Amino acid sequence: MESYLPVIWGGLIGTAITLYVLLDGFDLGIGILFPFAKSESERDHMMNSVAPFWDGNETWLILGGGGLWVAFPEAYAVIMPAMYIPVIFMLLGLIFRGVAFEFRFVSKPHHRLWDIAFAGGSLVAAFCQGLVLGGVIGGIDVVDGKFAGGPFDFLSPFGILCGFGLIVGYALLGSTWLMVRVEGGIAEKARKWAFPVLVALLAFIVAVSVWTPLIHPHIAERWFSVPNIYVLWIVPVVTALVALYAMRAIDAAKGLGAFAASVVLFLLCFLGLGISTFPYMVPPTLTVWDTAAVPASQLFTLFGALVMLPIILMYTAFVYWTFRGKLAPGEGYH
Repeated sequence: MESYLPVIWGGLIGTAITLYVLLDGFDLGIGILFPFAKSESERDHMMNSVAPFWDGNETWLILGGGGLWVAFPEAYAVIMPAMYIPVIFMLLGLIFRGVAFEFRFVSKPHHRLWDIAFAGGSLVAAFCQGLVLGGVIGGIDVVDGKFAGGPFDFLSPFGILCGFGLIVGYALLGSTWLMVRVEGGIAEKARKWAFPVLVALLAFIVAVSVWTPLIHPHIAERWFSVPNIYVLWIVPVVTALVALYAMRAIDAAKGLGAFAASVVLFLLCFLGLGISTFPYMVPPTLTVWDTAAVPASQLFTLFGALVMLPIILMYTAFVYWTFRGKLAPGEGYH
């Protein structure tokens, strides 16, 4: 049982991060697309489409970060010093975005700065999350279990590529969310936004998929060695098929299908990331077992997580069910 605890905790943290990216991703995507709306009423409509959900979506970020701290303290002690700068700017972006939700409507007609805070905070948060992702995948310099690199190691070409890729991915989630969630002119605009960002996202997926095995021989061996390649070829093929379906759904204005396909694309990317990096918690040196807390600590916190997870899932489902349906122009919650 003790040897399985780090794997279970790794799965829980991975699930929390995945849910955060999917759920907070579409409302960050709304902020990224905010400047492309031409009128105040369109921006109101976009913001109202995510107003009931955004704060609950961020619960998963807390669970992922807190879970890393309590279950893998040595990984936390390595990753955080390596990523202090992008993490701090990410949190500042999320703060500005969150404050804008609360103050934009009540400050009208003097709300221009809150529009900038909402769009800018979303853009900065998304880019910094991509920098962290790229920094971790690209590898962290570790000596004797401690971070041995510099404060700007995260700022690599690969990390910047991941930053822009995540911006585009969130924009796809945001645009397809609008296709599902709203009525009126902004829904048609969202459909027009969705196609180019989908194409851009596919280009980033291809670039990352080619780059990672080139810079990491152990990842290339994981994907292309025999017999792994006989099974793993399915992942890129399914990704291509899902992307084709997403294009057709966007073209046919099938919002639910386009949003579902966008979510599946993200899930496939996470699957590819898991295949490439497991069992490393800090690639390419520290595994989940190397960085795990003592079994008693992991078991104790696991019981707490198993109690809280159903509660979080239930209130999340309740909120989405309560505010289901299309949002007409002029309607909103704030």
